[in-house]
Amino acid sequence: MKTLLHIAFLLWVNFAVAQTGLFNNGNLQMHNNANLGLHTDFINNASFEQTSGLVGFYGNGVIIVSGSFSPTLWDTEIMNSSNVFLQNPVLVQNNVNFIDGDFLTPANNQAVYLNFMGQGFFTGESNASKITGFAAVNDRDVFSFPVGDQQQLRPLTLLSQSTTPLAICAYFFEDPSNPSSILEGFDTDEKEQEIGSVSDREFWIIQSDVPAQVTISWNPRSGLAAIPNATPESIIVVGWSKTDNEWVIIGNSAFSGDLTQGFITSETFLPSDYAAITFGTIPLPSDTFAVNNPTLGNYFLSPNGDGTNDFWIIDGLEESPNNSVRIFNRYGQKVFEQVNYTNEFRGIANTGTLITNQSAGLPEGVYFYLVTMDDLELEYSGFLFLDR
Repeated sequence: MKTLLHIAFLLWVNFAVAQTGLFNNGNLQMHNNANLGLHTDFINNASFEQTSGLVGFYGNGVIIVSGSFSPTLWDTEIMNSSNVFLQNPVLVQNNVNFIDGDFLTPANNQAVYLNFMGQGFFTGESNASKITGFAAVNDRDVFSFPVGDQQQLRPLTLLSQSTTPLAICAYFFEDPSNPSSILEGFDTDEKEQEIGSVSDREFWIIQSDVPAQVTISWNPRSGLAAIPNATPESIIVVGWSKTDNEWVIIGNSAFSGDLTQGFITSETFLPSDYAAITFGTIPLPSDTFAVNNPTLGNYFLSPNGDGTNDFWIIDGLEESPNNSVRIFNRYGQKVFEQVNYTNEFRGIANTGTLITNQSAGLPEGVYFYLVTMDDLELEYSGFLFLDR
């Protein structure tokens, strides 16, 4: 193991207020690949830009990084189960080694983040060690952000069309409509018509001014199986539009998995146009009817006044009030037609040559029907047997 300089604490008294920590007022430098181990707060009030060496965060107590200057580190690592809280950005030029504990940032301040600069990278990310809050990258076109909440690592992969000067990302295991960590909410009931449901479990914030695709994943905690009539194919990426103040479809270019676990890649979009992204589904009305009714089936009608099968009922048709029904006899003659059908057919013609014999009704036999649901973009056909 490398030899570390461990800073237990320095005592600074200012305006009668005592604060424990390592202060940098311009006299702290690291030379010749030195290694500095911090077990206390780091207050950086002067330039601290390292081009070699490691600054590690260790111990069992919370460590706070603050000050008027953002430190620039070459390598860093965290082995502190009580976490390291960033009150200003920390910039890393080379490697972040996640061992134990999280780097935390304020959830309501997107300007504070752990920044992977240039070719900066990370190792060891896990549920036990990651960034809870905002991560950032500079000058990248591909990057996977090691973000999550206190319990789980929930990364987001960004694939930009060109190098992005700055991209930031955070994950929230919270209801977008009523998040506890940020001031702004994103009402899951406010959505464009083409969206069925929006996840009320989790969301990501991703900001970049370069068009990009993102890949996000779900697991059992995401609860997608609880969305009514959801299927893997019905899952879509949706975003809260800053312009429209509603959830809109971003779209999918690839997905894999089932409702328990999987991933999805979006279409190309401009991340900074959206305040948040998460999972949605295709519209529930059409999805529900189509899933529950692959066909309408065949029907039996006996309009004899006994109260059973006296008129033709199409279950669920109320989900598509903009509909039309046509019935044909075995010769292909149209004998009944109704727009916005609501169970009117009782075995009596309302169109064609047989309409003149309404008192006797249509003869018994097999009839062919077409049901068109315009607002659900569905069409069904089948047979109806009329018994006298």
